[in-house]
Amino acid sequence: MPLYLYQAAYTSESLAAQMKNPVNRLDVVAEQVRGAGVRFVAGGFSLGEHDLAVVMEAPDDTTMAAVAVAISAGGAVRNARTTRLLSGAEYVDALKKAASIGYRPAK
Repeated sequence: MPLYLYQAAYTSESLAAQMKNPVNRLDVVAEQVRGAGVRFVAGGFSLGEHDLAVVMEAPDDTTMAAVAVAISAGGAVRNARTTRLLSGAEYVDALKKAASIGYRPAK
């Protein structure tokens, strides 16, 4: 199954609510999206531009997009970013295909 990197920042309202009732939101959300066929592979809370980063496994791009939209629609996150991750084999295939395209920059 494809892998995706999901990064997001919490809204100030979400952080205030979490401070009143602290729980590991990664565990909570992982359970909520499991029914869509999505599995959290790894994740953690980060410092800087994003408050969390999660590597998820999803059946396809459409399912992952639906999960990202559902999370954003909940209003607890902002500045969310989803990145499709290629496996090593997929990246090697892309390199091989790129070599056969014949693209040349304009001179």
